[in-house]
Amino acid sequence: MALSPPRRAIRPIGIRLILMHSETSVVDRIQYLLARGLARLPPRVHLGLCGAPAVEIDGETLDPMVQLVSALRLRRGVPGLVEPTYAAGRARYRRDTLAYCGPRTAVGTVLDFEIPGPFGRLRVRHYAPLAGGRQPLLVYFHGGGFVLGDLDTHDEPCRMLCHHADTHVLSVEYRLAPENPFPSGVEDARAALAWALANAEALGADPGRVGAGGDSAGGNLAAVATWLAASDGAPPAAQLLIYPPTDSVNVRASHALFGAGFFLTRRDRAAFGAHYAGSSGIRGDDPRLSPLLAPNLDKLPPTLVVTAAFDLLRDEGEAYAVALERAGVTVRAQRVRGLGHGFLHMTGVVPAARRAFIDVAHSWRSLLDDVGSR
Repeated sequence: MALSPPRRAIRPIGIRLILMHSETSVVDRIQYLLARGLARLPPRVHLGLCGAPAVEIDGETLDPMVQLVSALRLRRGVPGLVEPTYAAGRARYRRDTLAYCGPRTAVGTVLDFEIPGPFGRLRVRHYAPLAGGRQPLLVYFHGGGFVLGDLDTHDEPCRMLCHHADTHVLSVEYRLAPENPFPSGVEDARAALAWALANAEALGADPGRVGAGGDSAGGNLAAVATWLAASDGAPPAAQLLIYPPTDSVNVRASHALFGAGFFLTRRDRAAFGAHYAGSSGIRGDDPRLSPLLAPNLDKLPPTLVVTAAFDLLRDEGEAYAVALERAGVTVRAQRVRGLGHGFLHMTGVVPAARRAFIDVAHSWRSLLDDVGSR
């Protein structure tokens, strides 16, 4: 299948200017600059501004800058992620991610175009690395609870992966709930992965090292699409799953420990689930919703599972890594200390988040290199 003609080329610096001027307010920019300034202060000052001691839960200590950002967010009375409506939450999520992403990371080229989807066309954005040669390709599905997010909200995370892992990235804008409930996202992810496996060489990438990945809901879609592809006998070369929801049935300790007061709450997750499931009648133990409960995990490719210490999804993500390991799959499990859900959106204001995400990119490339050497 041939590549669709590019819809538009995006200059690495140009997109930053367009988004900043058209969608972020003066208040947003002031808050971003304030947060950047606060990040340069020592941790004891961050705690002093919080007016509270360091947060310590389950043997983990929250990064002081994250604690300050969380405290400021709570004082502002920020509503749930899909409150008062999913449309309002969608607009707020987009505005916040664009305002706080920081300077754009340099990559080789960036192109927007469309590929065939199961019901119409899917918008994608291809990031090519600065280095030449046949580099690997990561098919990336954005987070947002299956309800929020788009190509722009995850532009900087994809740039960082492209730059620091020295790999191509194909970011996919799948259909969102509740307008398009389950299994729309799964169908789009499956189609996009199949397209990338067939067209990697046309993108200038190594067709033997095509991986699937994503964060949060996107990590779930990557895991499900990979499992379906493996069941068909044509899995991608590897998986990158960043704080993925993997189990909609079993209650875990991290749900209670981090279910309130952090970026993703139990209330948010329940709302996302209601929007995503809709009236489909899907059971929580369906593998297309809970990949941890899927059979035949032994058919899955090498996987990097990244969890965050202060995330309600932490335990189910780590349980998925354990299940893969028991099935004989090559697994690298990486818990990010001091940070919580959504840390990849904090790289512009929290130094620890930036360091952590760069480390994730390096770990991903290391896994791909091991796959390529076999």
